[in-house]
Amino acid sequence: MSQSVQRAAEVLEFVSMRPRTQVEVAEHLDVHRSTALRILATLTECGLARRREDGRYGVGYRLAGLAQLAIEQFDLVAVARPHLRALGAACAHTIHLAALDGRSIVYAEKIDQPGMVRLYSQVGQKVSLHTAGVAKAILAFQPGEAVEAMLDTADFVRHTDTTITSRERYRAELRAVAERGWAVDDGEHEDFVHCVAMPVRDASGGVTAAVSITALKARASREDLERLLPRLAETTTTISEELGWRP
Repeated sequence: MSQSVQRAAEVLEFVSMRPRTQVEVAEHLDVHRSTALRILATLTECGLARRREDGRYGVGYRLAGLAQLAIEQFDLVAVARPHLRALGAACAHTIHLAALDGRSIVYAEKIDQPGMVRLYSQVGQKVSLHTAGVAKAILAFQPGEAVEAMLDTADFVRHTDTTITSRERYRAELRAVAERGWAVDDGEHEDFVHCVAMPVRDASGGVTAAVSITALKARASREDLERLLPRLAETTTTISEELGWRP
């Protein structure tokens, strides 16, 4: 990838998180402010970024439009979205859809509920392999060599008291997930958030994605989430069948 394209992509990702000043962009790229300004000016000219009244730069309206058009090309998201929304409305918690993307797993869709606290996760963001329920729900059904290759990229950093910090223990957890058919994040990345997750299968029967129900522990206990497993299973089964899977 050319350096200019790479820098432009980094700037777009940086300003998409929140509006940034020219100085912040320069520091982020470790370049002179004039270089940052040239990149921002080019992106603004193309409509991919925009300069706000306060002088900071944010995402351009054209980029938002392109993103909406692009997301329709992802059959998984298009098929899953109405079912994810229905699940969210039924349980009143945050719903995540995650999908395999090479040697990573990324959030492909997220359904927040009105009036609820928004969680840190974002569409397009890589999933924490060793903590996320959706990662376990996907990896539990992958070939062993594929799992090991992906775990080579995991840092197994301890975030909370319940974080799994070794491959051996993580493999044991994946075996348990494969046996019972669902996974859990027991406050392993943030101790006040937990989830249950189940796999989604494609037409070949392979697991390519997973759906989770995520909640603040203050709003729902582990037992509350487990009581939602039958509803989650209905959702993942319906999505899998619409993708061509036949039990």
